[in-house]
Amino acid sequence: MRNASFTSLPASTNLPVHSVDVGRAFRATAGRGRLAALLGVAAGTEFLLVAFAAYFAAVVYYRLILLLWPDPAQYIPESILISTLQLLVSIGLRQYSRIQTQPRHVFLWSGASSVFLVFSFFISTIFILKISKDYSRATVIVQGVSVMLAVLCTRTIWFSLLQRAIASGLIDARRVILVGDPDHCLHFSARAMATGIRTIRSFDFPTVCVDSSAPARPGAVKVLPDARQLVAECRPLRADDIVILTSESDVPSALTLASALSDLPVDVHVVPVGAIGLMAVSRMTQFGNMVTMRIFQSPLTPLNRAIKRAFDVTVAIAALFAASPLFVIVPIAIKLDSRGPVLFRQTRHGYNNEPIRVLKFRSMTVMEQGDNFTQVARHDPRVTRLGRLLRHTNIDELPQLFNVLVGDMSIVGPRPHATAQNEAFAELISSFSRRHNVKPGITGWAQVNGFRGETDTLEKMQSRVEHDLYYIDNWSLLLDLKIIVMTLLSRKVYWNAY
Repeated sequence: MRNASFTSLPASTNLPVHSVDVGRAFRATAGRGRLAALLGVAAGTEFLLVAFAAYFAAVVYYRLILLLWPDPAQYIPESILISTLQLLVSIGLRQYSRIQTQPRHVFLWSGASSVFLVFSFFISTIFILKISKDYSRATVIVQGVSVMLAVLCTRTIWFSLLQRAIASGLIDARRVILVGDPDHCLHFSARAMATGIRTIRSFDFPTVCVDSSAPARPGAVKVLPDARQLVAECRPLRADDIVILTSESDVPSALTLASALSDLPVDVHVVPVGAIGLMAVSRMTQFGNMVTMRIFQSPLTPLNRAIKRAFDVTVAIAALFAASPLFVIVPIAIKLDSRGPVLFRQTRHGYNNEPIRVLKFRSMTVMEQGDNFTQVARHDPRVTRLGRLLRHTNIDELPQLFNVLVGDMSIVGPRPHATAQNEAFAELISSFSRRHNVKPGITGWAQVNGFRGETDTLEKMQSRVEHDLYYIDNWSLLLDLKIIVMTLLSRKVYWNAY
C-alpha cells in the first residue's frame, strides 16, 4: 500500500513516453483503419482461396481417379458453402482480430481447428439431411486436406505481412497506456515497441486507499480524486490496453486501480515490476477449482513422451541395422591402432539429473571419469590417430544407440556432459539443470547449430544451454526429424569436432 504522504505527479508532469497531439491521433486513426483494411483483405483472400481449393480438389480427384468432370452445379455451391462456413467460424471466434496479440503457431493452429470444425459441421449436415449419397466421400476428404493447406499457407503469408507492417510503423498493433514509475514505464515501452505495441501516454501511480469506514464490506475501497482524474484523462485517448506496472508494495493499490479503470472499454493488465521476463513464459491455468499462474511446465506430456520413445526405438533399431558393418570394422581398427578396450563407459547426468553410463567407441589413450576429467582440446595428444577420425565423423557416438534402446538416452536431446562439467557450470548458469528435464540425446539442436566441442569459456556454454532450452521449450516430432536431417547433412555438425 502506498504511504498516505505520497501523491501522484501533477498532470503537467506526467511522463509522455509518446506525446499525444492532433497529428499523432490522426496517424493512430489512420493506422487502425489500415489494420482493419488489412485484416479485411486477409479474410477475403482466405475466403476466395478456400473456395478455389475445395473446388479444385474435387476437379483433380474426379479427373485423375474417376476420369470424369465433377458436376459444377453440385460442387461449386458446395465449395462456396465450405468457404462461407470457414469465414463465419473465423469471424465468430475472432481469429483475425486476435492476430495482433497471437504468436504465429497459435494463429495457424486456430485456422486448422476451424477447418476441422467446418468439415465436421458440413459432413454432419449432409448426413442429417440424407444427401450424403450425392457426395463422394473420397472427394470430401481430399477437399478437407486441400482446404487445410490453403488456410495454413494463406495465414502464414498474411501473418508475415502483418508483422512487417507493424515493424515499419504502417499500422499500430495495439495502443497502450502505462501507469507506474517513469523508469519502469520507459523500460516496458521499449520492450513493447519491438512487437508493434505503441505507448501513447504514461501516468504516475495514483493514490488509493482502503475504506475503513465500511466494515460491512470487507476490502471495500475508495478511489481518491487523482485516480478518478486518471480515468478521466485516459478516456479520450482511446487506447486498446492499460498496463499497470506495480511493485510489491503497490499490489493492493493496483487491484483497486484496476477496478477503477474497468469503467473504460479497454483491456486492463497488471504486471509485477521485475517479473516481466517471468510473465513472458507463464500461463494462467486451471488447477482443480482454482486458477494459478503456471511459470514452467513439464516439457513433454505423457503422450509426447510415449511418441518420442516409440520414435527413438524405431530410429535406433534402423540405425543399428544400417551401421552394423561399422560395429565389426571399428572394434578391429581400435585394437590394431592402440592398446585398451574397444568401448569407453563414462558416467554422465541423464533425465532428472540421474547418473547414467554412456557408451562410446574409445578414441583416446586415457579413460577419465568423475572429477578426474579434462575436456578434449584441439590437437589433444591423448586422442589416438584413429580416434581423430572417429570423433570428427561422430562414429565414436554410435554405441549410444544401445543407450537409446535401454531408455537412458534419446536420439535427439541435449548432449550429456561429464559430471565434473555439470557440477561446475550448474553453479554459474542458473538454468543449466533444466537441460535434464528431457533425456540427453546423441545429437541435439545446439550441435547442429555449431555449438559443440570444447567449452573453455562461460559464453560458449551459455550459447549451448540457450539452444538446448530452446529445444526443450519447443519440442515436436518435426523438430526431431529436422535435427536428424541436419545431423546427416549440415557442415556445422562437424565444427569443433576434435
